[in-house]
Amino acid sequence: MTLPRRSLLGAGMALPFARAAAAQADARPVLNIGVPELPPTLEPARELSNVGTRITYSIFDTLIRRDFLASPDGGGAGLKPHLATSWTRNGPSELVLTLREGVRFHNGDLLTPEDVVYTFTSNRMHGEKPLMPEARSYFATLAGVEAVGDNTVRFRTRVPDVLLEQRLASWCAWIVSKRAYEERGFDGFSRDPVGTGPYRLRAMQSYQRITLDAFDDYWMARPTARQVVFRQIPELAARVAALQAGDVALITNVPPDQLEMLKPVGEVDIRQVVLANVHVLTFDERGPGMGDKRIRQALALAVDRRLLVETLWGGAAVVPHGHNFPEYGDMFLEGRSLPHDPERAKRLLREAGYNGQEITYRTLPNYYTNALRAAQVMIEMWRAVGINARLQVVENFPQMRAEGQQIGNNSNSTRLPDPLGSLWISWGPSSWFQKSGAFASTAAFNAAGRALEGETDPARRKALFRAMLDAWEDAAPGTVLYQPAEFYAVRSRVKWRPCTFYFMDLRPDNLSFA
Repeated sequence: MTLPRRSLLGAGMALPFARAAAAQADARPVLNIGVPELPPTLEPARELSNVGTRITYSIFDTLIRRDFLASPDGGGAGLKPHLATSWTRNGPSELVLTLREGVRFHNGDLLTPEDVVYTFTSNRMHGEKPLMPEARSYFATLAGVEAVGDNTVRFRTRVPDVLLEQRLASWCAWIVSKRAYEERGFDGFSRDPVGTGPYRLRAMQSYQRITLDAFDDYWMARPTARQVVFRQIPELAARVAALQAGDVALITNVPPDQLEMLKPVGEVDIRQVVLANVHVLTFDERGPGMGDKRIRQALALAVDRRLLVETLWGGAAVVPHGHNFPEYGDMFLEGRSLPHDPERAKRLLREAGYNGQEITYRTLPNYYTNALRAAQVMIEMWRAVGINARLQVVENFPQMRAEGQQIGNNSNSTRLPDPLGSLWISWGPSSWFQKSGAFASTAAFNAAGRALEGETDPARRKALFRAMLDAWEDAAPGTVLYQPAEFYAVRSRVKWRPCTFYFMDLRPDNLSFA
């Protein structure tokens, strides 16, 4: 990758002597983090993956901040001011926010309402052919954003939207610099991003490392590390060795059955959290033999999720109540479950006339913790009900989703504490599944979801969610496996708490060093 000019300067290739001397005198530590994979770019609404948001969360800020630290389990749904100091509802379809004064971007520019307007209404996420179509689904209700005076912005939605504040604290809501974006263009900004976050890009080395420098003009406080380096170390044993040697102070994606490897490593803590995320199987309706929903339903019924949780996760993962989570609050549907019923699976296969044709499960080996081991177990579960299942390990998502896909794997995050923030974003009209045709039996599901977007009455919203979930489970374009637990091995001197997303919050209020 060719480094942008600013990254080269930051790497010291033309660093003024005064800045070099100041860097040498900086007593703050460098935080080295070992991760299995790095994102190819850093445009925050482009890299919405587990590996992308882990890094972009430190480069960009949102107008409103979701207060993960307020909850003991790192999953709080409460909101607090961030780039906006306050906000006011002017009815169900309008929200006015006052911006924090004196906030600077990494290029030195002051944050203005025009930057906010550009973030949400440029062709990044909007227009007939947005640069990032998937990102548009996060703000599908948005009608417009306008500057109102020198430090105020007004958001208007096309339908009443009870979730607008949560949307502005969530994925795709990270504020970008209008001037930097227009100067660099989409691809240039993706490689050389400019945000207001506590760290700014110094260098990207594809498949090796991403280096961030402290942004000492950060409005919250001076960052506590002078530099953060994310190092790509695909193999777990190599990450553990790097931790043991002191090359890194924190490693991610440690499977629970491998925690024993870390016992000999002194002064290391294991910090874990159950993620607001579910691993899912995807059943492509276009795949050979997959057009009959009874076969897709049988695949789901054959899976013993609790056995997977106990054997692969040591009981640390959670089998949820379907695509339906307690953090939804009053929208949570009581009494639902994910059934394991091999006999019903066999009956459905007979009714569908299944005659033993091969069904292939394509999976990525390292992207999701325990994905390969879970796949190997599920192949046997499917064979036990008479499904001629075969495992195929692939290297990336394009290979997994290539023509002929039957079963794949994915994860869905609860991006907002509401059904519209998970099931609808993950499987709705703007999702890859509907755009590609992999999920085609969508009439009932889409009707309920579109109605839910504009509904404000709590009882009607809950009824629409029930209808949407019933339709999804009946069509069976996929099925939920479990909420994974994420385990981090961290040097004890690093005072840092994980949250229920893959975000790594390295802001001064969540990162310090003993």
